Amino acid sequence: MSQPVLDVRDLRIALNGDPDAQVVKGIDLKIHAGETMCLVGESGSGKSLTSLATMGLLPSVLKPIAGSISLGGEELLTASPRRLRQLRATDMAMIFQEPMTALNPVMRVGQQIAEVLDAHSSMVGSDRRKRVLEMMEHVHLPDVARIYNSFPHQLSGGQRQRIMIAMALVLKPRLLIADEPTTALDVTTQAQILKLIRELREEQGTAVLFITHDMGVVSEIADDVTVLKLGEVMEVQKVDALLRTPRTQYSRDLLKAVPSLIPREPRPALADAVPALETKDLRKVYATATLFGGKKETVAAKDVTLNLQPGRTLGIVGESGSGKSTVARCIVRLIEPTAGSVQVSGTEIATIPQAQLKPHRKRVQIVFQDPFRSLNPRIEVGESIIEGPTNFGVSRADAMKRARELLELVGLPASAVDRFPHQFSGGQRQRIAIARALAMDPDLLVADEAVSALDVSVQDQVLKLLDEIQSRMGIAILFITHDLRVAAQICDDVMVMQRGAVVEYGPAGEVLANPRTDYTRTLIEAAPGRHWDFGAFRPVAGVEPALG
Repeated sequence: MSQPVLDVRDLRIALNGDPDAQVVKGIDLKIHAGETMCLVGESGSGKSLTSLATMGLLPSVLKPIAGSISLGGEELLTASPRRLRQLRATDMAMIFQEPMTALNPVMRVGQQIAEVLDAHSSMVGSDRRKRVLEMMEHVHLPDVARIYNSFPHQLSGGQRQRIMIAMALVLKPRLLIADEPTTALDVTTQAQILKLIRELREEQGTAVLFITHDMGVVSEIADDVTVLKLGEVMEVQKVDALLRTPRTQYSRDLLKAVPSLIPREPRPALADAVPALETKDLRKVYATATLFGGKKETVAAKDVTLNLQPGRTLGIVGESGSGKSTVARCIVRLIEPTAGSVQVSGTEIATIPQAQLKPHRKRVQIVFQDPFRSLNPRIEVGESIIEGPTNFGVSRADAMKRARELLELVGLPASAVDRFPHQFSGGQRQRIAIARALAMDPDLLVADEAVSALDVSVQDQVLKLLDEIQSRMGIAILFITHDLRVAAQICDDVMVMQRGAVVEYGPAGEVLANPRTDYTRTLIEAAPGRHWDFGAFRPVAGVEPALG
């Protein structure tokens, strides 16, 4: 066997170097040229810390206290900062989860890729530009001359991630570390990025360390899988062996938590009930001024008509830019609809002036994708939850009593009212955001990608929580998601959107099991791991999927 590109042995990382405060506890892994190793596990398992230690990017409070990290035979833990800077991009490179935070927002993307060549090669002028354009074409970016001169905010999420990949691979490093690079992407873009990484691995012989919590992604791209829990290795297996015969209960639990693509049984509709939400011909158009005084119109949502009954869940699915979030924000009146009707529990709210909306706002509440950004980090959780009710005249004592009840309803202790958001995990913060929305006793709860950033086991818990709350309180849920597995497990009905228009709408069982349109079929076929029944540890209907 040839020498591995990356060889990690007994890696131990501790807070402030304290052996009694280890967060990574003896990790071993090897990756050879042209192979992909997936690191999987829940948040806090040590996946990202292992990658940051390899790159020499650990924060100062975390220190390796034992072990070895070897890149092609060269020890990295004892390498000088200057040597690590030389190795980054030339011998090892990293793709981060959110490209918008890794790219310079005031610098054109072509120049950012060229910076790598400027720092690590002798290329100059036209040769450097030529190499950058070649790399942009290599990662399948369209119209590379235009994109070269674009700023990050002018590109889609998938295009920004391709820029990050081009930047990471422009000098053909031996090791590529990808830290959750597809988590925030819709299924078709995700499939394209996974295909691209496979192609580059095969063409350049790159060793890939792929960090993810998505077992569907693991089934598509991994050769080998290392499962971590709380900084310890639970098991290491070939991907097919892990998916069929996981050795540990922890691995089995991770696989069982993966939502199935087979839709659940829908709830019965309530006879003669007033719809919790009804829209008719809802439309949103953005108009921007052109150079010569004209107007350019962009239709973000057109003629969207839907009906959502109390106690049921309607899912809106589609790619980025399809209009999902635009529709949700029009319904909540965070943005103004251009035309059409929005009725919540029989009351028309689309035409009510903003100044008169307050009495109606409590009827519809929204839970956003990132709870850390929607919770005020400077005030205690209890204060965040009671803010809405007290604004509507509820006494502070009654509102705080209700806040404690709601925290227990969402699976947190009542004492959490006295803690701050940063003292909770991501899944716990999302539970707090749900409790805050429920404090208003809404008729309609809008969940906008509310579980997309959570690892699979926490996602499973939050989905079960929403299902339980809906059964107990009878609220309607409008669920915005790009994850068809999630839609299949929580939605009674599904609406598919493309470029602002509704292309398919009906019961989840019909839309997801027997799609009528090519677009819906494309979305389903792009879902990672769709050939696997993860909870049963076998391929779907005996179909042997392609692995790695």
